[in-house]
Amino acid sequence: METVSLRAPYLDTAADQLCFSLDLAERPALAERSVVVGGLEVRLRLLGASHQVFAGPVRETVACLRDAVTGLPEVYTREPPGWRYRFRARTDRLAPADFTERVDGILGRVEGCEHALCGVFPGSPQALTAVLVETADGSSAAGLVWRTWHTYPQHGQIVSTYTRLEAR
Repeated sequence: METVSLRAPYLDTAADQLCFSLDLAERPALAERSVVVGGLEVRLRLLGASHQVFAGPVRETVACLRDAVTGLPEVYTREPPGWRYRFRARTDRLAPADFTERVDGILGRVEGCEHALCGVFPGSPQALTAVLVETADGSSAAGLVWRTWHTYPQHGQIVSTYTRLEAR
């Protein structure tokens, strides 16, 4: 796992300002890491309190985007030629002690993962964006899963996403 201190101020954003896209071009990144998982090159990109994951035919972006409908879909599926893509998102609002415990759990989870990238913002060790990618278990075809976490300590919110990409 790679942890980076992000050289950007932590802006007072909230989970409900995030948007989702599979069609955006590369955005300026604060940190990036390329890994090979299950024979597929994957680019993990932190855009601040946002992320991009590029894998196979997918350019997944979760970010605060101008001129876009805000909010993340609970579930989204797409079938690009030869692939099956499924995205899930959830937002939890937690009490301060529970929030701290969850952030510690996220850090522990990505710390033990070979294919992860985590960015921590200056001024708040609980303000982070993390991405972790692994091979998909139980898949009869080549596949990946990745998880992301976006934390908002000022609101006690954690946005968690889970994506599965499989060759068909």
